Amino acid sequence: MVRMDKMNGSSNGMNGGTCEPATDERAWTVGLLSGGKYLTAETFGFKINANGTSLKKKQLWTMQPTGDAGQISLRSHLGKYLAVDSFGNVTCETDELEAGGVFEIALSTDGSGRWALKNVERKYFLGSAGDKLVCNAKAPADSELWYVHLAARPQVNLYSLGRKRFAHLSEDQDEIHVDANIPWGEDTLFTLEFRDNHYALHTCNNLYLHREGGLQSSCAEDCLFSIEYHNGSLALRDRAGKYLSPVGSKAQLKSRGIAVTKDELFTLENSLPQACFSAALNDRYVSVKQGIDVTANQEEVEQTERFLLEFDPDTRRWYIRTMQDRYWTLESSGGIQAAAGKKSSNSLFDLVWHGDGSVSLRANNGKCLSAKKSGHLFANSEENEDNAKFYFYLINRPILVLKCDQGFVGYKSSSSTKLECNKTNYETVHVERGDKGRVFFKGQNGKYWTPEDGISASGDVPHPFFMELREPTRMCIKDEHGGYLCAQKNGAFALDNTDVSGATYWEF
Repeated sequence: MVRMDKMNGSSNGMNGGTCEPATDERAWTVGLLSGGKYLTAETFGFKINANGTSLKKKQLWTMQPTGDAGQISLRSHLGKYLAVDSFGNVTCETDELEAGGVFEIALSTDGSGRWALKNVERKYFLGSAGDKLVCNAKAPADSELWYVHLAARPQVNLYSLGRKRFAHLSEDQDEIHVDANIPWGEDTLFTLEFRDNHYALHTCNNLYLHREGGLQSSCAEDCLFSIEYHNGSLALRDRAGKYLSPVGSKAQLKSRGIAVTKDELFTLENSLPQACFSAALNDRYVSVKQGIDVTANQEEVEQTERFLLEFDPDTRRWYIRTMQDRYWTLESSGGIQAAAGKKSSNSLFDLVWHGDGSVSLRANNGKCLSAKKSGHLFANSEENEDNAKFYFYLINRPILVLKCDQGFVGYKSSSSTKLECNKTNYETVHVERGDKGRVFFKGQNGKYWTPEDGISASGDVPHPFFMELREPTRMCIKDEHGGYLCAQKNGAFALDNTDVSGATYWEF
């Protein structure tokens, strides 16, 4: 028998946008693995089993706290609750949460990081038996222990509930410090990599967090952590049973205590897109370096040339925010200034994408922004005019993870350079910035993405692509010939449709 530790809850929540779909800000969407197979809710007949081979729609479960510390419910992709009746039969066909649908989480202390789910009503543990689920074990054995696979957007900002600050890469890029007031720039972007049923924290400079606080180039056993759920918050435990927390005056992220307090709790926050724009006519970057005037007159990208893009779902337009927490705003003169501390309709802009990879920004007066000789921006042009075109760079994604409805982008096999988009696990992609809006994608093998037999990471010469931001976490990708990167059947993807209506919206 495996000894279990009860997982106590906290009063804090996780950003619900990270693990979707969720009805509670403390909810996670997860896959549950037992014996290498996923808990599955079949589309027809409300049948459930534990024989899923990968994490797809039928293997997604929304896990929500029920009110008591450490107690949760599980809801299938069909919106039905997993429940146990008085005879130990496991069902998943009710729309309402009943007493038999409440489970208590216990964590194995054998170092595996697995969870056991004890049915609160029946007092037995949920287990898998091939095509059947059972709830008859008084104590958890292997068949009652589950690995938890977060169905989260893997690139996130990490927020400490104890410090009330965000994690970021240190100035020397050799540690992670948890002292950023806002998650600005690529240094605050982290990739949660699911490896060997555990998680590694991958930084934007392609290093992995070691449990003792350093960063290293390879992902070893001491870089792997199991996850715990605490009423919506996250705790990360290393193989020695210690938890990650910010330590010392530098708030260095490292393993320390063996108990979970507020210092050991984190939430995963969506990393909003941050961009820079260069004017097509003068190749200068748009900036607020000189004050409140928004001008295209800088040759380098520094903090004053980076902007946060906030999406307004009602109008499907964008707010553009500076590091000084000011918004680009259309003034009565037609000029653009970054003086507004609050959002307004005059702070909303359309992104109008062009075939040559450029973008126009349409202001609230229906006119597009153009740069004067001085660099000052005015909303007085039409979208097809050359002086209304800008080049867009997604500045806070030096490492990219791409996903579509079929799954993540990854290699067809361990020995192949061909890429497919139906993978359970993802490959991180390095993004190199070119000129005039071009970007180049490079695989972990050091080779560039090239349109060869679909898409493969086999090129010695960079092949240019353009990114088109369509939603806060979705983009379209095309090349210089106007072909969009489209997902095809059976996981293949290639440059195909030249019409955006047929393009794949890639989640990033």
